[in-house]
Amino acid sequence: MNKLKQHWGIESNWQIAIIFVVFAITGSTASYIGKPILSYLNITPDNLGGFGYWTIRILLLFVVYQFLLVGFGWLFGQYKFFWEFEKKMLKRLGLKRLIGD
Repeated sequence: MNKLKQHWGIESNWQIAIIFVVFAITGSTASYIGKPILSYLNITPDNLGGFGYWTIRILLLFVVYQFLLVGFGWLFGQYKFFWEFEKKMLKRLGLKRLIGD
């Protein structure tokens, strides 16, 4: 546990628990709201085919997840951790210019 705390730059086991809860809530929420968003945009497997539908759904979930992760992190008092996490992820994806750092 100490290695994880040191790697993430956090100080307590309580923070680890909160971080895991935020990851779980964010994933579940992003998955839950993805289908209604696609329905609202009239994107279905019938009009795009299975491959097109799932490609768009995964891309949408990825974007929604990023916003929700920082938002839920803020709600749970871990904004700094999740903002740093997001910046690192965006840099690794080659999207460094989006964060302005």
